[in-house]
Amino acid sequence: MTLENKSILITGGTGSLGKALTAHIFKTYPKIKKLIILSRDEQKQFQMAQEFPLSEYPQIRFFLGDVRDQERLIRAFQGVDIVIHAAAMKHVHLAEYNPDECIKTNIGGAQNVIHAALQTNVENVVALSTDKACAPINLYGATKLTSDKLFVAANNIKGMNPIKFSVVRYGNVMGSNGSVIPFFMKKRPEGKLPITDPNMTRFNISLQGGVDMVMHAIQHAWGGEIFIPKIPSYKITDVAKAVAPECTLDVVGIRPGEKIHEEMITPSDSFYTYDLGKYYTILPSTHGWKLADFIEKFNAVRVPENFAYNSETNTEWDSVDDLRRLIVEHVDPNFEA
Repeated sequence: MTLENKSILITGGTGSLGKALTAHIFKTYPKIKKLIILSRDEQKQFQMAQEFPLSEYPQIRFFLGDVRDQERLIRAFQGVDIVIHAAAMKHVHLAEYNPDECIKTNIGGAQNVIHAALQTNVENVVALSTDKACAPINLYGATKLTSDKLFVAANNIKGMNPIKFSVVRYGNVMGSNGSVIPFFMKKRPEGKLPITDPNMTRFNISLQGGVDMVMHAIQHAWGGEIFIPKIPSYKITDVAKAVAPECTLDVVGIRPGEKIHEEMITPSDSFYTYDLGKYYTILPSTHGWKLADFIEKFNAVRVPENFAYNSETNTEWDSVDDLRRLIVEHVDPNFEA
């Protein structure tokens, strides 16, 4: 599927991934018809418009709106072919203290995106998920799991509409707003880094890796899949050593709703999970296409029963040296440990 002459809309498009997607799409598909950035933050839209001026990117449009507002979404989706749903309230501890707000954005917003897409002529919707949606213990994860279920189930209510809904799920995005590496880099001059627990591990994916997953889903989803990347883990203590080896570590304890280790596939998911090579995919229990055809098309191999994919038992790890190289490559080209 080519994106030439297509209109694309990104909800939450002023965030780290939205901007990376925008840059990638314009570089890879310079003949797209239109790229619409929808978000509720006028200041971020103003700043992003400086990075992507109309004089250089004539197809870009900025559309103020909130995913909580269904009517606004229906208007925004007019003439749109592809929707990438990246808008979310994502900070775990803030969601714990503001549960209503998290539910309105992450669950109500998902319902509104689905409804607006079904009311218009959208062909393809890809929703962003998180490892915290897998066996969630916090409200943010629970709302994102609900969102995932809504997008997967949307394929069952579309009737004769050829629209496809799919989900991409991945771990911590390296260098994204609010993530640990920029936080440690900011704290480095103080000589002390606060860490939650010395045993903590996380999955690690670059912004480009997240972009590639979204593009894969746009190109290859049949509808109802949850795509999961094969990516390395890191230890939080190794991140601290990579960023600031001279700093002491201050163990402050895990924050409300945090896990020591993250998961992306549970043993219960294994019955519906297939290995696609670069990615895993959790298939819906009911779908409008033949499983045998899907397996043949993608050389899909079902994972063993009780297979699990989590950051503690992962077989691939980023070392301290790996992390330093990745920081230079993806976060700060002038970084020196």
